[in-house]
Amino acid sequence: MKGATMPAYMIVTAKIADRDAFIQGYGMAAAKLVEQFGGRYVLRAPGAELLEGDFGDGASMVISEWPDKAAAKAFWNSPEYREVKKLREGCAECQVLLIEADSIAG
Repeated sequence: MKGATMPAYMIVTAKIADRDAFIQGYGMAAAKLVEQFGGRYVLRAPGAELLEGDFGDGASMVISEWPDKAAAKAFWNSPEYREVKKLREGCAECQVLLIEADSIAG
């Protein structure tokens, strides 16, 4: 369908040095913003098992679903999130990906 928006997914792999500080500070503040900007969590879990590659063994994974890529980017680029992101400095190393759902994949 031309012009139809597709859901987008933000996929975060995080190596967390201080789990309590990460969850109590960054995690709680980010969760409020995700909801405020129209996203929802699909998965939030520690202990990823690395099957291939060189980043992520034992890491926490977070997958959030967004109405579309524009909504996810509005969250990511917002002044509010820029402030919240500072809360993870020094306690987590993150890799963040954003991808649209493919209408022919399903």
